[in-house]
Amino acid sequence: MTADLDALDAPDFTPEQYARSKARKRATAPVRYTSLAVDLAAVLVLGFTPLGSSLVHAAGTLAGGGWIATALLGAVALRVVFWLIDLPFSLWRERINTEWGLSTRTRQLFWLDSLRGFLIGAILFAAVSLGFFAITRAAPGSWPVIAGACGVALVFVLSFLLPVVIEPLFNKFRPLEAGELRTRLTDLAAHSGVKVQDVLVSDASKRTTADNAYVSGFGKTRRIVLWDTTIRHLDTPEIASVAAHELGHAKRQDVLVGTAVAAVGTIVSVAVLAWALSSHALHTAAHITGPQDPRALAQFLAVATVLGIIGGPLFNAYSRRIERRADQFGMDLTRDPGAVITTWRRLAVSNLADLDPNPVSVLLFATHPPIPARLAHARQWAAEHRPPVTGTPA
Repeated sequence: MTADLDALDAPDFTPEQYARSKARKRATAPVRYTSLAVDLAAVLVLGFTPLGSSLVHAAGTLAGGGWIATALLGAVALRVVFWLIDLPFSLWRERINTEWGLSTRTRQLFWLDSLRGFLIGAILFAAVSLGFFAITRAAPGSWPVIAGACGVALVFVLSFLLPVVIEPLFNKFRPLEAGELRTRLTDLAAHSGVKVQDVLVSDASKRTTADNAYVSGFGKTRRIVLWDTTIRHLDTPEIASVAAHELGHAKRQDVLVGTAVAAVGTIVSVAVLAWALSSHALHTAAHITGPQDPRALAQFLAVATVLGIIGGPLFNAYSRRIERRADQFGMDLTRDPGAVITTWRRLAVSNLADLDPNPVSVLLFATHPPIPARLAHARQWAAEHRPPVTGTPA
């Protein structure tokens, strides 16, 4: 369907859709902010009182109390505690998402996802804990430099492993069958200069009714991934507009740059941690002896959490900037702002997005520009370029 620019100036959403968005925001706000407060309180109490060091020590005594046992089992014990603390909120969120028609997970799949997430987190945290205390004990004078370098390496390794190791643990992927959509997406990739090895479909519908698509991997592992829900709900031009946005991330190496930003954050975290673990006052508060003491693991976690909260708004501002840039790239590539507008409308409705977000909430938590801003950006692009515009209302 063809629509002129004046038609696209019509209201994007109905009063009922705005009302539904506000109602969902009211429904999710309590669990969102309560869980944040409880998680923060728990990590601070465990990190800066004797409670955390006592828990880590007790876990280590189960296997003899040596530093290796304490580092490994202490990490698992902390992971168990935080999993149990978050579990009621996870159940609460799942109930809300089910009631609002966003979640399609069976109870069995919910528990399976929760346990898989716990195990992956516990294994990674235990490995990091063991490596960290091995470094602090082997190089007491230079451990911050070595730990920082190892942390940077780990960030990059995990970024490369995510699409080929972690993602398949949660979803099954199949190649998109030959046809108009596959041809359109591979042509887009070729035109953008981004080499992709395949176009895959993920079985996201077993968990959600929401829509999504992304480009993941590096080099020979790079692929366009469509959720099966996206194929059901969007037409070819709309899916192409989403894929073009994601190709913009790949073209600009946003994942790699984001990984580098995370690596810088790791270096900062290690530097602050070195200061914290050299503080006599913090040692006394937590009943630990220094960076070589594996009982300091809870304080390690607390410092990282506090830094994450402080740095979160800065990282989110950077993320919103590159998302806007990817929107621009996608429109330059497809030259179809009408499809972009109808896509954002449909995604906002199907994904139950906040149609009128609070600016403070955007500043603190949003990794993507608000939907109204993205629609305005598409209209601005259309006004500047004035190509034939296509699209249908949500």
